[in-house]
Amino acid sequence: MAEARRIAAAAQGPARRTVVVGGSAGAPAALMKLLAALDPDLDAGVVIVVHLGADSPDMLPTILDTASSLPVVLAGERHPVVSGLVHVAPSGYHLLVDRDRNFALSVDDKVCCSRPSIDVLFNSAAEAYSAALAGVLLTGASGDGAEGLRRIRELGGLALVQDPAEAEVETMPRAALALAGADLCAPVSVLAARINGFGRR
Repeated sequence: MAEARRIAAAAQGPARRTVVVGGSAGAPAALMKLLAALDPDLDAGVVIVVHLGADSPDMLPTILDTASSLPVVLAGERHPVVSGLVHVAPSGYHLLVDRDRNFALSVDDKVCCSRPSIDVLFNSAAEAYSAALAGVLLTGASGDGAEGLRRIRELGGLALVQDPAEAEVETMPRAALALAGADLCAPVSVLAARINGFGRR
C-alpha cells in the first residue's frame, strides 16, 4: 500500500510549489499532527529537516509515514522535489535544493551545531522557488531556521511559525518570530490548513 502511494505521488511530477519544514526538540510529534492534516492530493512537495544525531538511523520517514496523508521518503542526492511527496533529510547531511529543483547532499560544517541544518535547506529552497515556497518552523531548542525563514520572506515566499505557546520547546519559533516575523503564527492544525490552501490546485 505504501509503495502504491509513492508511485501515485511520483506520477504527479516535479513540484511547482514546495513547503519546507524545520524543527528540533518535540518536532516528530508536531510533524505527525501536521502531516496527518494535509490534503492527500496536495499539489506541492514537502521537505523536512529535523535535528537528529549524525549517527541516528534514518527511521523518521517510517515513523512519519504511519500518520501522514502523503507518502514519506528519505531525500537522496539528485532526487527531484516531487509534488504530493514528503521528503525527509537524511541524518548527518545538509539537504539543499538546487536551482534545477533537485536535491543535493553536503557534509559541510555544521550550522547552529546541526547537520542537517534548517537554515541551509530554507536558504537554498528560497533561491530555487522564490514566491512558490512556504517555510514552516516548529518546536525546537535552537535558533536554526530563523535566518532561512527571513530569506524566504525576502524572496516573496510564505512564512509559517508554530505558536510558541503550543510548542514543546518554544526557542525555535520565538527566534524565528524575532528575526523574520511570520505571515501566520498559529497552532499546527491552523498551519496545516494554510498549507492546504497554498498547495491547492
